[in-house]
Amino acid sequence: MVPPPCDDPRVRIIRLAIAPLRGSATYRRWVYLVLGGVLFVPFLLAVLVLFSLLFLPDPRTPETSGFGLQGITATATAAVLGSTTVWAPGVRAQQAQITRSLLGGPLAAEPPARSATWRSRARAACWLALHFVVGFAVSLATMVGLTESALFVLAPFTADPYFLLDGAPFLPEGMPLTGAWKWLGPPVGAVLLVGLVYTVAAIGAGAARLAPLFLGPAAADRLAAAQAHADDLTERNRLAAELHDSIGHVLSVVALQAGAAARVLDRDPAFARGALEAIAEQARTATAELDHVLGLLREERTDVAPQRTLAELPHLVEAARTAGTDLRFDRTGPLGAVPGVLSREMHRICQEGITNALRHGGKSGPITVELRVEDARVRLLISNPAAPHRRTRPGGGRGIRSMEERVRLLGGELEAGTREGVWCLTVTIPWKGNR
Repeated sequence: MVPPPCDDPRVRIIRLAIAPLRGSATYRRWVYLVLGGVLFVPFLLAVLVLFSLLFLPDPRTPETSGFGLQGITATATAAVLGSTTVWAPGVRAQQAQITRSLLGGPLAAEPPARSATWRSRARAACWLALHFVVGFAVSLATMVGLTESALFVLAPFTADPYFLLDGAPFLPEGMPLTGAWKWLGPPVGAVLLVGLVYTVAAIGAGAARLAPLFLGPAAADRLAAAQAHADDLTERNRLAAELHDSIGHVLSVVALQAGAAARVLDRDPAFARGALEAIAEQARTATAELDHVLGLLREERTDVAPQRTLAELPHLVEAARTAGTDLRFDRTGPLGAVPGVLSREMHRICQEGITNALRHGGKSGPITVELRVEDARVRLLISNPAAPHRRTRPGGGRGIRSMEERVRLLGGELEAGTREGVWCLTVTIPWKGNR
């Protein structure tokens, strides 16, 4: 069986060889390099004019042609002068953005550098100077290469090819350009053009590999990016816990109330009416909770966000009783003395504990909720008969994990498990004295 063309090594080699000619990255990087040369021209001209005024040639000295030491010095001075622009506001950020967009490479995958320290600006200045010099050289090579390629292509169609190509740097010495030999011009021009593209592609690829060393984030930037990512994940987990604890509890209560109302609708309309009213109240509560969480997701900070505390625990208990659940509630100690943060978190823990009891043991016996506010700690105990042959819910266990996270942040302890056929949840959190 003949392998498909894409698996043929020869085809892969050919594709790899012509990739610089076909790839858009080559021409984007070409534009980037030429852009550096264009931006470098004003600085170079200014320095050349200044040098010509400061260092007037001696008329007794014979004039020499070529770039010479003065030209090299002027180029280096102009590059250093132009690189100082990275200290201007916004230049460094725009430099990094343009480099990411046009040059690409590993720098495009790096997080943007947030710091603007002296070292980061110095690295950016070195890159800008390098960009100026290399870009200027690429611009000159582009101008000469494209011009000479066009002249070679046009040579067969002129009466005097020698006049057209006089002084051409790529013309081999002694090459005849008469008769049939002049038709070698177009192939030579095509080779020059292809060679120019490959040369620019190699320079652009090298620049793309070097760019992260000069414009990439420093170690402090990487640590800051990692910390920001960790903070974002923590915030997402917190919002997920808020949704699970608040909306999950409301939906569980609504489901129980709706089922109880449906069972007694004919024989006890008054109870069914009360259950429906409780469902409406729970729906309004869920809407407020959902608006609060959505506001956090949109980074909206409002002063009307629900902040439910232990003072509202009787309403939580009454909502569960409306569904016909036998829930026994006992509390001792001053609830108002509990600090606000602890009171809010304890309300969420009570809410999730009652929700779990309603889901898994609401029909098998009474649910007992005991809250003890002591001098140095707050203690919560929720128990209910464990349902026989309890089935594992897909994705179950989020409620326990959410409560464990809240308790751990408050420096407390949580115990949950079955004891002699009774599911017990015990939470102890210190809040005064030994904290």
